[in-house]
Amino acid sequence: MSTTHFGFESVDEAEKAKRVRGVFDSVAAKYDIMNDLMSGGLHRAWKAYTVMVANLQLGDKVLDIAGGTGDLGLAFSKKVGSTGQVVHTDINYAMLRTGRDRLLDAGVSLPTLVCDAEKLPFPDNHFDLVSVAFGLRNMTHKDVALREMNRVLKPGGKLLVLEFSKVAPPLTKVYDWYSFKVLPKLGQLVAGDAHSYQYLAESIRMHPDQETLKTMMREAGFGHVDIHNLTGAVVALHMGIKC
Repeated sequence: MSTTHFGFESVDEAEKAKRVRGVFDSVAAKYDIMNDLMSGGLHRAWKAYTVMVANLQLGDKVLDIAGGTGDLGLAFSKKVGSTGQVVHTDINYAMLRTGRDRLLDAGVSLPTLVCDAEKLPFPDNHFDLVSVAFGLRNMTHKDVALREMNRVLKPGGKLLVLEFSKVAPPLTKVYDWYSFKVLPKLGQLVAGDAHSYQYLAESIRMHPDQETLKTMMREAGFGHVDIHNLTGAVVALHMGIKC
């Protein structure tokens, strides 16, 4: 039996996907408001920076993985215009449905698909940009997912991974206090679910640090990888260019 981590727990690989799905089924309805509360609104600046680094052009094809409630999908769609395409995907139907409805409310209709990042149902060399924001850490086989992202990118295409990372040392104590003492209580108060936000805090600690993820991206076929640490390295944006 192969095992992996679910937060700080060791679980069967087959069980992890089910338990992650349960977390996001639980938090989907309050996901946006919790993001604002948890980050003090900073998640909007992190995503805006990601859109800037993407440097999309009219007509580009974009795949947004773990697209959730559609923040990046909406922003990308404005950049690629009517001649481009943004495909909005997530493995979790509840999150995807919330995002689709939010996009429609904004007057934007994107191709929307439930899919697993480890088995992307798209042809080779198809997209100009692949993005994944706050989703990679929940994937069971990150190396497999990164290779799939590389496969569907055109040569010279760009992967953007926005994810919580290893915070700068001076912030470690206060960040740990906030993550394990404040965040679950906030989740209970606002979303009625302390356990899911406890998992989210733990999953951040189990995610590869900046240099490890950079190495993983290089091993997945990205010839050049840059790291952009944001807000004291609470978050890092990794940009990889396909060879």
